[in-house]
Amino acid sequence: MKDIIIAPVVTEKSTVASGNGKTYVFKVRKDANKTQIKQAIESAFNVKVADVKTLNTKSKARRVGRYTGTTKTYKKAIVTLKDGNTIEL
Repeated sequence: MKDIIIAPVVTEKSTVASGNGKTYVFKVRKDANKTQIKQAIESAFNVKVADVKTLNTKSKARRVGRYTGTTKTYKKAIVTLKDGNTIEL
């Protein structure tokens, strides 16, 4: 179950979303569904999950000097916890 969660997403937008202390954003495996993500979060952090929203990110064109390429696509899970639960990242 723990191999479903790859890493927390720490961006400006995800930090503003977690300002209420109940919403967290994680990078997850592409083939994981909402039920698997919920079970993985609950077992890894000992919290109760109220809602899971998922989205697949698209690749973006990036350039470093004269080299061009694209970023990788990945699945993102926006997890909302029940009242009284928090995650220390």
